[in-house]
Amino acid sequence: MVDQEHLQTRFQVIVVTTHKGVPQEFYGAKVIGSWSFPCPWYSNVPLSLALSPRIIWEVAKFKPDIVHASSPGIMVFGALIIAKLLCVPLVMSYHTHVPIYIPKYTFSWLVKPMWLVIKFLHRAADLTLVTSTVLAKELKAARVAAACKIRLWHKGVDSESFHPHYKCHEMRIHLTDGEPQKPLIIHVGRLGVEKNLGFFKMLMDRLPEVRLAFIGDGPYRKELEEMFIGMPVVFTGMLHGEELSRAYASGDVFVTPSESETLGFVVLEAMSSGVPIIAARAGGIPDIVPPEQEGKIGFLFTPGDINDCLSKVKLLLNSPELRLNVGQTGRAEVEKHDWRAATKKVRNEQYNAAIWFWQKKRFQLLRQRLWWLRYPRRAPQVRHTS
Repeated sequence: MVDQEHLQTRFQVIVVTTHKGVPQEFYGAKVIGSWSFPCPWYSNVPLSLALSPRIIWEVAKFKPDIVHASSPGIMVFGALIIAKLLCVPLVMSYHTHVPIYIPKYTFSWLVKPMWLVIKFLHRAADLTLVTSTVLAKELKAARVAAACKIRLWHKGVDSESFHPHYKCHEMRIHLTDGEPQKPLIIHVGRLGVEKNLGFFKMLMDRLPEVRLAFIGDGPYRKELEEMFIGMPVVFTGMLHGEELSRAYASGDVFVTPSESETLGFVVLEAMSSGVPIIAARAGGIPDIVPPEQEGKIGFLFTPGDINDCLSKVKLLLNSPELRLNVGQTGRAEVEKHDWRAATKKVRNEQYNAAIWFWQKKRFQLLRQRLWWLRYPRRAPQVRHTS
Protein backbone atom coordinates (compact mmCIF):
# COMPACT_ATOMS: atom_id res chain seq x y z
CA MET A 1 0.00 0.00 0.00
CA VAL A 2 1.12 3.59 -0.62
CA ASP A 3 0.21 6.71 1.34
CA GLN A 4 -1.42 8.84 -1.35
CA GLU A 5 -1.01 12.17 0.43
CA HIS A 6 2.72 11.71 0.96
CA LEU A 7 3.18 10.50 -2.60
CA GLN A 8 1.72 13.78 -3.79
CA THR A 9 3.41 16.21 -1.42
CA ARG A 10 6.29 14.88 0.67
CA PHE A 11 8.72 12.72 -1.29
CA GLN A 12 9.42 11.41 -4.75
CA VAL A 13 8.65 7.79 -5.60
CA ILE A 14 9.09 5.61 -8.66
CA VAL A 15 7.29 2.26 -8.72
CA VAL A 16 8.48 -0.80 -10.66
CA THR A 17 5.85 -3.53 -10.94
CA THR A 18 4.52 -6.22 -13.26
CA HIS A 19 3.22 -5.02 -16.59
CA LYS A 20 -0.44 -6.09 -16.50
CA GLY A 21 -2.88 -3.19 -16.08
CA VAL A 22 -0.20 -0.71 -15.02
CA PRO A 23 -1.15 3.02 -15.06
CA GLN A 24 1.42 5.61 -16.12
CA GLU A 25 1.35 7.12 -12.66
CA PHE A 26 -0.21 6.63 -9.25
CA TYR A 27 -0.90 9.82 -7.29
CA GLY A 28 2.08 11.53 -8.84
CA ALA A 29 4.44 8.55 -8.62
CA LYS A 30 5.76 7.32 -11.95
CA VAL A 31 4.91 3.64 -12.56
CA ILE A 32 7.12 1.42 -14.73
CA GLY A 33 5.70 -1.88 -15.92
CA SER A 34 8.00 -4.86 -16.35
CA TRP A 35 7.17 -7.78 -18.64
CA SER A 36 5.82 -10.64 -16.54
CA PHE A 37 4.60 -14.21 -16.82
CA PRO A 38 2.13 -16.21 -14.66
CA CYS A 39 3.39 -18.28 -11.76
CA PRO A 40 3.26 -21.97 -12.82
CA TRP A 41 1.41 -23.02 -9.65
CA TYR A 42 -0.67 -19.86 -9.16
CA SER A 43 -1.62 -18.28 -12.47
CA ASN A 44 -3.16 -15.18 -10.83
CA VAL A 45 0.28 -14.14 -9.55
CA PRO A 46 2.49 -12.52 -12.23
CA LEU A 47 6.27 -12.92 -11.92
CA SER A 48 8.95 -10.61 -13.28
CA LEU A 49 12.69 -10.11 -12.74
CA ALA A 50 12.42 -6.38 -13.57
CA LEU A 51 16.01 -6.20 -14.74
CA SER A 52 15.80 -5.02 -18.34
CA PRO A 53 18.16 -2.24 -19.53
CA ARG A 54 15.09 0.05 -19.81
CA ILE A 55 14.19 -0.41 -16.14
CA ILE A 56 17.80 -0.09 -14.94
CA TRP A 57 18.11 3.16 -16.93
CA GLU A 58 14.83 4.57 -15.60
CA VAL A 59 15.78 3.82 -11.98
CA ALA A 60 19.32 5.14 -12.44
CA LYS A 61 17.97 8.34 -14.00
CA PHE A 62 15.66 8.76 -10.99
CA LYS A 63 18.70 8.65 -8.62
CA PRO A 64 16.95 6.99 -5.66
CA ASP A 65 18.17 7.40 -2.08
CA ILE A 66 16.80 3.97 -1.20
CA VAL A 67 15.32 0.90 -2.90
CA HIS A 68 12.33 -0.76 -1.20
CA ALA A 69 11.32 -4.23 -2.44
CA SER A 70 8.36 -6.42 -1.51
CA SER A 71 9.58 -9.91 -0.59
CA PRO A 72 9.63 -12.74 -1.39
CA GLY A 73 9.42 -12.91 -5.18
CA ILE A 74 11.49 -13.04 -8.33
CA MET A 75 11.45 -9.24 -8.64
CA VAL A 76 13.41 -9.01 -5.39
CA PHE A 77 16.47 -10.36 -7.23
CA GLY A 78 16.16 -7.50 -9.71
CA ALA A 79 15.80 -4.97 -6.89
CA LEU A 80 18.89 -6.41 -5.18
CA ILE A 81 21.01 -6.16 -8.33
CA ILE A 82 19.84 -2.61 -9.11
CA ALA A 83 20.54 -1.48 -5.53
CA LYS A 84 24.07 -2.91 -5.74
CA LEU A 85 24.68 -1.37 -9.17
CA LEU A 86 23.56 2.07 -7.98
CA CYS A 87 25.20 1.73 -4.54
CA VAL A 88 22.09 2.61 -2.55
CA PRO A 89 20.55 1.00 0.58
CA LEU A 90 18.03 -1.81 0.11
CA VAL A 91 14.95 -2.37 2.31
CA MET A 92 12.88 -5.55 1.95
CA SER A 93 9.42 -5.86 3.45
CA TYR A 94 8.33 -9.45 4.01
CA HIS A 95 4.62 -9.75 3.15
CA THR A 96 3.89 -13.34 2.07
CA HIS A 97 5.07 -16.28 4.16
CA VAL A 98 5.79 -18.53 1.18
CA PRO A 99 7.13 -21.55 3.15
CA ILE A 100 3.62 -22.07 4.52
CA TYR A 101 2.06 -21.91 1.05
CA ILE A 102 4.48 -24.24 -0.75
CA PRO A 103 3.06 -27.57 0.55
CA LYS A 104 -0.44 -26.51 -0.49
CA TYR A 105 0.50 -25.69 -4.09
CA THR A 106 3.54 -27.80 -4.93
CA PHE A 107 6.10 -30.14 -3.32
CA SER A 108 6.90 -30.07 0.40
CA TRP A 109 10.60 -30.71 -0.24
CA LEU A 110 10.80 -27.19 -1.74
CA VAL A 111 10.27 -25.60 1.69
CA LYS A 112 13.94 -25.90 2.75
CA PRO A 113 15.30 -24.46 -0.54
CA MET A 114 12.81 -21.61 -0.19
CA TRP A 115 14.15 -20.78 3.26
CA LEU A 116 17.66 -20.69 1.78
CA VAL A 117 16.50 -18.23 -0.90
CA ILE A 118 14.81 -16.05 1.72
CA LYS A 119 17.98 -16.02 3.84
CA PHE A 120 20.17 -15.14 0.85
CA LEU A 121 17.94 -12.20 -0.12
CA HIS A 122 17.36 -10.73 3.32
CA ARG A 123 20.97 -11.07 4.45
CA ALA A 124 21.89 -9.03 1.38
CA ALA A 125 19.36 -6.33 2.36
CA ASP A 126 20.17 -3.51 4.75
CA LEU A 127 16.86 -3.81 6.62
CA THR A 128 13.93 -6.24 6.72
CA LEU A 129 10.45 -5.04 7.64
CA VAL A 130 7.79 -7.48 8.88
CA THR A 131 4.13 -6.89 9.63
CA SER A 132 3.72 -8.80 12.90
CA THR A 133 5.67 -9.70 16.03
CA VAL A 134 4.97 -13.40 15.39
CA LEU A 135 6.61 -13.22 11.98
CA ALA A 136 9.52 -11.21 13.37
CA LYS A 137 10.19 -13.93 15.96
CA GLU A 138 10.03 -16.65 13.31
CA LEU A 139 12.44 -14.89 10.96
CA LYS A 140 14.84 -14.18 13.83
CA ALA A 141 14.67 -17.81 15.00
CA ALA A 142 15.43 -18.94 11.43
CA ARG A 143 18.34 -16.45 11.31
CA VAL A 144 17.03 -14.94 8.11
CA ALA A 145 18.95 -11.77 8.97
CA ALA A 146 20.64 -10.20 11.97
CA ALA A 147 18.04 -9.62 14.70
CA CYS A 148 18.81 -5.89 14.79
CA LYS A 149 18.00 -5.64 11.07
CA ILE A 150 14.49 -7.12 11.40
CA ARG A 151 12.04 -4.35 12.32
CA LEU A 152 8.27 -4.16 12.74
CA TRP A 153 6.21 -2.29 10.15
CA HIS A 154 3.36 -1.08 12.33
CA LYS A 155 -0.22 -1.73 11.26
CA GLY A 156 -2.15 0.93 9.43
CA VAL A 157 -5.32 1.32 7.38
CA ASP A 158 -6.99 4.00 5.26
CA SER A 159 -9.79 4.86 7.69
CA GLU A 160 -11.39 7.25 5.20
CA SER A 161 -11.74 4.77 2.35
CA PHE A 162 -13.07 2.09 4.73
CA HIS A 163 -15.79 3.74 6.79
CA PRO A 164 -19.25 2.80 8.18
CA HIS A 165 -20.92 5.52 6.10
CA TYR A 166 -20.39 3.32 3.02
CA LYS A 167 -23.09 0.96 4.27
CA CYS A 168 -25.44 0.43 1.31
CA HIS A 169 -28.83 -1.32 1.09
CA GLU A 170 -28.43 -2.06 -2.63
CA MET A 171 -25.06 -3.71 -1.99
CA ARG A 172 -26.58 -5.76 0.83
CA ILE A 173 -29.33 -6.96 -1.53
CA HIS A 174 -26.61 -8.11 -3.92
CA LEU A 175 -24.51 -9.81 -1.23
CA THR A 176 -27.53 -11.68 0.22
CA ASP A 177 -28.87 -12.65 -3.21
CA GLY A 178 -32.05 -10.64 -2.70
CA GLU A 179 -32.62 -11.36 1.00
CA PRO A 180 -31.25 -8.29 2.83
CA GLN A 181 -33.23 -9.10 5.98
CA LYS A 182 -31.15 -12.26 6.55
CA PRO A 183 -27.96 -12.21 8.68
CA LEU A 184 -24.92 -11.67 6.45
CA ILE A 185 -21.38 -12.97 6.97
CA ILE A 186 -18.73 -11.53 4.66
CA HIS A 187 -15.25 -12.72 3.80
CA VAL A 188 -12.86 -10.51 1.81
CA GLY A 189 -9.62 -11.70 0.29
CA ARG A 190 -7.89 -13.98 -2.18
CA LEU A 191 -9.66 -17.29 -2.73
CA GLY A 192 -6.73 -19.62 -2.28
CA VAL A 193 -6.47 -23.08 -0.76
CA GLU A 194 -4.06 -21.75 1.88
CA LYS A 195 -6.85 -19.55 3.30
CA ASN A 196 -8.66 -22.55 4.80
CA LEU A 197 -11.95 -21.47 3.20
CA GLY A 198 -13.47 -24.96 3.34
CA PHE A 199 -14.02 -24.11 7.01
CA PHE A 200 -17.01 -21.99 5.91
CA LYS A 201 -18.79 -25.13 4.69
CA MET A 202 -18.89 -26.52 8.23
CA LEU A 203 -20.00 -23.13 9.51
CA MET A 204 -22.81 -22.71 6.98
CA ASP A 205 -24.07 -26.26 7.53
CA ARG A 206 -24.89 -25.18 11.10
CA LEU A 207 -26.28 -21.76 10.20
CA PRO A 208 -28.96 -22.36 7.56
CA GLU A 209 -30.59 -18.97 8.13
CA VAL A 210 -27.35 -17.05 7.46
CA ARG A 211 -26.12 -15.69 4.12
CA LEU A 212 -22.43 -15.70 3.13
CA ALA A 213 -20.62 -13.51 0.61
CA PHE A 214 -17.10 -14.20 -0.72
CA ILE A 215 -15.62 -10.90 -1.92
CA GLY A 216 -12.52 -11.54 -4.00
CA ASP A 217 -11.18 -14.02 -6.51
CA GLY A 218 -8.48 -16.64 -6.82
CA PRO A 219 -7.51 -20.12 -8.02
CA TYR A 220 -9.71 -21.86 -5.43
CA ARG A 221 -12.94 -20.17 -6.54
CA LYS A 222 -14.15 -22.97 -8.82
CA GLU A 223 -13.78 -25.57 -6.06
CA LEU A 224 -15.57 -23.30 -3.61
CA GLU A 225 -18.47 -22.70 -5.99
CA GLU A 226 -18.88 -26.46 -6.38
CA MET A 227 -18.61 -26.92 -2.60
CA PHE A 228 -21.43 -24.43 -1.93
CA ILE A 229 -23.85 -25.49 -4.69
CA GLY A 230 -27.42 -25.08 -3.45
CA MET A 231 -26.38 -22.98 -0.45
CA PRO A 232 -27.09 -19.24 0.15
CA VAL A 233 -23.58 -18.12 -0.85
CA VAL A 234 -22.64 -15.29 -3.23
CA PHE A 235 -19.30 -14.89 -5.07
CA THR A 236 -18.78 -11.26 -6.13
CA GLY A 237 -15.35 -11.60 -7.74
CA MET A 238 -12.87 -8.74 -7.39
CA LEU A 239 -14.25 -5.41 -6.17
CA HIS A 240 -12.38 -2.12 -6.05
CA GLY A 241 -12.76 1.44 -4.78
CA GLU A 242 -16.09 2.50 -3.34
CA GLU A 243 -17.71 -0.75 -4.43
CA LEU A 244 -15.35 -2.63 -2.12
CA SER A 245 -15.94 -0.11 0.68
CA ARG A 246 -19.72 -0.62 0.36
CA ALA A 247 -19.32 -4.40 0.45
CA TYR A 248 -17.32 -4.23 3.69
CA ALA A 249 -19.69 -1.85 5.44
CA SER A 250 -22.84 -3.76 4.40
CA GLY A 251 -22.02 -6.99 6.24
CA ASP A 252 -23.12 -7.95 9.75
CA VAL A 253 -20.00 -9.92 10.66
CA PHE A 254 -16.62 -10.42 9.00
CA VAL A 255 -15.12 -13.91 9.39
CA THR A 256 -11.73 -15.25 8.30
CA PRO A 257 -10.42 -18.74 9.17
CA SER A 258 -7.01 -18.15 7.56
CA GLU A 259 -4.03 -19.24 9.65
CA SER A 260 -1.34 -17.81 7.35
CA GLU A 261 -1.89 -14.04 7.50
CA THR A 262 1.34 -12.09 7.97
CA LEU A 263 -0.77 -9.13 9.12
CA GLY A 264 -4.33 -9.30 7.84
CA PHE A 265 -5.14 -6.01 6.11
CA VAL A 266 -8.65 -7.30 5.40
CA VAL A 267 -9.25 -7.56 9.16
CA LEU A 268 -8.13 -3.95 9.63
CA GLU A 269 -10.33 -2.81 6.74
CA ALA A 270 -13.36 -4.61 8.17
CA MET A 271 -12.79 -3.04 11.59
CA SER A 272 -12.36 0.36 9.96
CA SER A 273 -15.71 -0.21 8.22
CA GLY A 274 -17.40 -0.68 11.60
CA VAL A 275 -18.03 -4.41 11.08
CA PRO A 276 -17.22 -6.75 14.00
CA ILE A 277 -14.57 -9.33 13.12
CA ILE A 278 -14.11 -12.99 14.01
CA ALA A 279 -10.71 -14.38 13.01
CA ALA A 280 -8.46 -17.37 13.65
CA ARG A 281 -5.98 -16.74 16.44
CA ALA A 282 -2.94 -17.23 14.22
CA GLY A 283 -0.28 -15.40 12.21
CA GLY A 284 -0.33 -11.64 12.62
CA ILE A 285 -4.00 -11.40 13.69
CA PRO A 286 -3.26 -11.43 17.48
CA ASP A 287 -1.22 -8.25 16.90
CA ILE A 288 -4.43 -6.59 15.73
CA VAL A 289 -6.66 -8.06 18.46
CA PRO A 290 -4.44 -8.70 21.51
CA PRO A 291 -5.73 -10.96 24.32
CA GLU A 292 -6.78 -8.07 26.55
CA GLN A 293 -8.91 -6.62 23.73
CA GLU A 294 -10.70 -9.82 22.68
CA GLY A 295 -14.45 -9.39 22.95
CA LYS A 296 -14.06 -5.60 22.86
CA ILE A 297 -12.64 -4.72 19.45
CA GLY A 298 -13.16 -8.16 17.87
CA PHE A 299 -13.24 -11.90 18.49
CA LEU A 300 -10.62 -14.57 17.87
CA PHE A 301 -11.15 -18.34 17.82
CA THR A 302 -8.86 -21.33 18.12
CA PRO A 303 -7.66 -22.24 14.59
CA GLY A 304 -9.75 -25.02 13.09
CA ASP A 305 -12.19 -25.12 16.05
CA ILE A 306 -15.63 -24.89 14.45
CA ASN A 307 -17.45 -24.84 17.79
CA ASP A 308 -15.38 -21.94 19.09
CA CYS A 309 -16.02 -19.95 15.91
CA LEU A 310 -19.70 -20.88 15.79
CA SER A 311 -20.35 -19.71 19.35
CA LYS A 312 -18.89 -16.28 18.59
CA VAL A 313 -20.77 -15.94 15.30
CA LYS A 314 -24.06 -16.74 17.04
CA LEU A 315 -23.24 -14.34 19.89
CA LEU A 316 -22.80 -11.45 17.47
CA LEU A 317 -25.64 -12.31 15.09
CA ASN A 318 -28.11 -12.68 17.98
CA SER A 319 -27.24 -9.31 19.51
CA PRO A 320 -27.51 -6.18 17.32
CA GLU A 321 -26.39 -4.08 20.29
CA LEU A 322 -23.20 -6.13 20.75
CA ARG A 323 -22.48 -5.97 17.01
CA LEU A 324 -22.80 -2.20 17.12
CA ASN A 325 -20.60 -1.83 20.22
CA VAL A 326 -17.84 -4.13 18.94
CA GLY A 327 -17.99 -2.48 15.51
CA GLN A 328 -17.69 1.02 16.97
CA THR A 329 -14.93 0.04 19.39
CA GLY A 330 -13.01 -1.72 16.62
CA ARG A 331 -13.36 1.33 14.40
CA ALA A 332 -12.06 3.59 17.20
CA GLU A 333 -9.07 1.27 17.67
CA VAL A 334 -7.94 1.27 14.03
CA GLU A 335 -8.35 5.05 13.85
CA LYS A 336 -5.35 5.17 16.19
CA HIS A 337 -3.30 3.39 13.52
CA ASP A 338 -3.85 5.55 10.46
CA TRP A 339 -1.86 4.53 7.38
CA ARG A 340 -0.24 7.96 7.19
CA ALA A 341 1.29 7.51 10.64
CA ALA A 342 2.57 4.03 9.71
CA THR A 343 4.10 5.37 6.49
CA LYS A 344 5.67 8.33 8.30
CA LYS A 345 7.38 5.94 10.73
CA VAL A 346 8.79 3.85 7.88
CA ARG A 347 10.08 6.92 6.09
CA ASN A 348 11.50 8.79 9.08
CA GLU A 349 12.78 5.89 11.22
CA GLN A 350 13.10 2.63 9.27
CA TYR A 351 14.59 4.13 6.12
CA ASN A 352 17.09 6.08 8.21
CA ALA A 353 18.02 2.86 10.02
CA ALA A 354 18.59 1.14 6.66
CA ILE A 355 20.83 4.01 5.51
CA TRP A 356 22.82 3.78 8.76
CA PHE A 357 23.33 0.01 8.40
CA TRP A 358 24.36 0.53 4.75
CA GLN A 359 26.88 3.22 5.66
CA LYS A 360 28.28 1.08 8.47
CA LYS A 361 28.76 -1.86 6.09
CA ARG A 362 30.53 0.35 3.53
CA PHE A 363 32.81 1.74 6.23
CA GLN A 364 33.71 -1.77 7.43
CA LEU A 365 34.52 -2.85 3.87
CA LEU A 366 36.63 0.25 3.34
CA ARG A 367 38.53 -0.34 6.61
CA GLN A 368 39.26 -3.94 5.59
CA ARG A 369 40.65 -2.79 2.27
CA LEU A 370 42.80 -0.13 3.90
CA TRP A 371 44.11 -2.66 6.42
CA TRP A 372 45.05 -5.00 3.59
CA LEU A 373 46.89 -2.23 1.75
CA ARG A 374 48.77 -1.18 4.89
CA TYR A 375 49.62 -4.73 6.00
CA PRO A 376 53.41 -5.23 5.59
CA ARG A 377 54.18 -7.87 3.03
CA ARG A 378 57.52 -9.48 2.42
CA ALA A 379 59.04 -8.86 -0.96
CA PRO A 380 59.11 -12.00 -3.07
CA GLN A 381 62.51 -13.67 -3.09
CA VAL A 382 64.12 -14.83 -6.27
CA ARG A 383 65.24 -18.41 -6.08
CA HIS A 384 68.05 -19.65 -8.29
CA THR A 385 68.07 -23.22 -9.34
CA SER A 386 71.08 -24.98 -10.60
